[in-house]
Amino acid sequence: MATGDIDKGLYAAPAGITEEMMAEPALEIEIEDPESGEIRAGGLEIELEKAEPTAEDFDANLADFMSDEDIDALAGDLVGEFERDTSDRKEWIQTYVEGLKLLGLKYEDRTEPWSGACGVFHPMLTESVVRFQSEGITETFPASGPVKTQLIGRETPEKMESADRVQQDMNYQLTEVMQEYRPEHERMLWSLPLAGSAFKKVYYDPSKGRQVSMFIPAEDIVVPYGASSLEVAERVTHVMRKTKNEVVKLQAAGFYSDVNLGDPSTELDDIEKQKAEEQGLTATQDNRYRILEMHVDLDLPGFEDKDKKGEPTGIALPYVVTIEKGTGTILAIRRNWYKYDDLKTKRQHFVHYQYIPGFGFYGYGLIHLIGGYAKSATMLIRQLVDAGTLANLPGGLKSRGLRIKGDDTPIAPGEFRDVDVPSGSIRDNILPLPYKEPSQVLYALFQNIVQEGRAFASSGDMNVSDMSANAPVGTTLAILERMLKVMGAVQARMHYTMRQEFKLLKAIIADYTPDEYAYEPEEGSRLAKRSDYEAVDVIPVSNPNASTMAQKIVQYQSVLQLAQSAPGLYNLPLLHRQMIEVLGIKNADKLVPIEDDQVPTDPVQENQNILTGKPAKAFIEQNHQAHIAVHMSAMQDPKIQAIVGQNPMAQQLQAAMMAHINEHVAFEYRKQLETEMGMVLPGEEANKNVSPELANEIAVRAAAASQRLLQSNQQQAQQAQAQQAAQDPVLQMQQQELQLKMKELELKIQKQQIDAAAKADQIRLEEARIQSQQAIAKMQIDAQTRNLRAKLAQEEEIAGAKLGVDIAKDKAKSQPPRR
Repeated sequence: MATGDIDKGLYAAPAGITEEMMAEPALEIEIEDPESGEIRAGGLEIELEKAEPTAEDFDANLADFMSDEDIDALAGDLVGEFERDTSDRKEWIQTYVEGLKLLGLKYEDRTEPWSGACGVFHPMLTESVVRFQSEGITETFPASGPVKTQLIGRETPEKMESADRVQQDMNYQLTEVMQEYRPEHERMLWSLPLAGSAFKKVYYDPSKGRQVSMFIPAEDIVVPYGASSLEVAERVTHVMRKTKNEVVKLQAAGFYSDVNLGDPSTELDDIEKQKAEEQGLTATQDNRYRILEMHVDLDLPGFEDKDKKGEPTGIALPYVVTIEKGTGTILAIRRNWYKYDDLKTKRQHFVHYQYIPGFGFYGYGLIHLIGGYAKSATMLIRQLVDAGTLANLPGGLKSRGLRIKGDDTPIAPGEFRDVDVPSGSIRDNILPLPYKEPSQVLYALFQNIVQEGRAFASSGDMNVSDMSANAPVGTTLAILERMLKVMGAVQARMHYTMRQEFKLLKAIIADYTPDEYAYEPEEGSRLAKRSDYEAVDVIPVSNPNASTMAQKIVQYQSVLQLAQSAPGLYNLPLLHRQMIEVLGIKNADKLVPIEDDQVPTDPVQENQNILTGKPAKAFIEQNHQAHIAVHMSAMQDPKIQAIVGQNPMAQQLQAAMMAHINEHVAFEYRKQLETEMGMVLPGEEANKNVSPELANEIAVRAAAASQRLLQSNQQQAQQAQAQQAAQDPVLQMQQQELQLKMKELELKIQKQQIDAAAKADQIRLEEARIQSQQAIAKMQIDAQTRNLRAKLAQEEEIAGAKLGVDIAKDKAKSQPPRR
């Protein structure tokens, strides 16, 4: 029967029905179960035929549409590959099992070297695990919730509201709705440092009608050798344990194929046995099915990938194949990509937490890093305790004839017993074995091994007593950073993986979130719509740069010290707010209000906030001219001035008022400039993503618009002055007096210019006279110089002639007389 026939049968009057019969009460329609297809209308029962599932249905179980031969062949291949993957990590399993024995959660009763020997384990490994779990849960899961939001794109008031709703909604989901999340997360934090790897599986659980995130230990995730990550692994197998009743429920719901699996196998692997022993349990068998959920790429016969021409491409597509390990029976084969994804990209359901990444797929844990230290420390502490036991209760040799009354029991303190000595003294008949006290060298070696192991695991505590109370914050921070470097790196890796986990949870929550509100949400409600999730990104609240609260506090103390030297550069209210939040104090928003907490309000309330010392913030959508008028009136009010003037914080209040007015002035100028430019300017956050080309274009348009706005404002100012002058007679008289004074000033300037010109002429004449006198003096000096030179030349000639005569006379006198 078609739907239209059903409608007609229910609501149209069949033949033979009179008007009186039609006047009877309306027929009641009852649908007991929408999925059963049964409808009751009065005494009429209608059963609808449900459409049978087909292979073309995207969510169909393809195992129901494949031949038995193909199913058996596929099951054999996949189980064989799983066995090979398990064999490849055999040594990793052995190391893990041996490491679990070092936890010491169960006391060991030893019979070697004698019955009752010391069986204590050194708690180095357990101590490091407990410390990591405690620090990790407080850092990644605070009481308010583990999620905070980050806006995508330009910051707007609408996006900020969406981010707040998403943050509240996801934290509500993780803390209240998903009640298993925190216990599962703590289990993961216990297993991660031991094995080096831990996994979370994020999926939608139809039985719970919501998203879940379950912890999976490292031994239950099997990948092929050579796989470096979950994303590139060709095969990821999740080993699950399900009871027979759980499997039957899934078969009845159509999730698994309806096949007979028989009784579950009772096999247990080595890790399961060792974990049971550590808990004090004796596990010999497990009456649950071992289910292999394999995420693998396959080229299934009959479901091949085809090109546009309809020809098979031979490309293997991602599927999820569920196999019962004991019988090798395939229970389900489902597509593992999104329905409208043309690329058929594999969906990720797992996230991989790693403690220390290593060479292969699995990370290194404390078992691998300090397992040898823990084993050596356990051996040494047992030797020391056994040595002390032997030294305190020594044994030895005695002669066969020596008899002691009650020699089967130890001698109590203060007790004396009779001894039958065959001959000689008692000392000659007893020889104690030379047991030594616990060795100091062995004890020093034990301490050194423990210290090295704890330091390597970053579990050693900083000795605060050795540090000076007056030590600079930077020095303390450097010491903390050095000691917590390894742990900080681990926390950073956890932060990254938790972000991937929250993204998967966000996608599932968004898929099952209504597009719009069914009603207008009240303020502070935890209801978010799908568009809210699309506008924001979710990240963990943990800080990847600081692994402990002490490290965060020291960091903020360093910033506070810097802020004291230059307080104008820092947002001090926000800095103090964050410091209080790090300390874990509730209601930090009420203790230290900041501007970001403000919402648009009227100017009267803004005046009240400023006068009472509270922050006030302007918003671009406000009427800034009206706000400025109200604020200026308040500042000029004599009553307010008189009262504020007596306040010791008067200058700060006036500065706050002027700063707030400047905010309105800036917003008003921005709006006027946007009107002149004909465009909306990007906000402060959006400016960070503006390209250089767009920034240059905005600058060019803003330059032209600012000039036009300047001219317009100048004209308005001049017109206002002219109008005021025309209406004010006092101002007109003042302008006339000003004009007279201007004329008098002009006359004075002219007279000064004439006097200056006359003085300049006098100066020029005086300069000419001086120049002429200088020329005459120079001529006189030149004449005197010439006369002096001539006189000197004559005197030199006379002196030369006289010298010549004298020389001639001397020669004449020196010649001998002639004979």
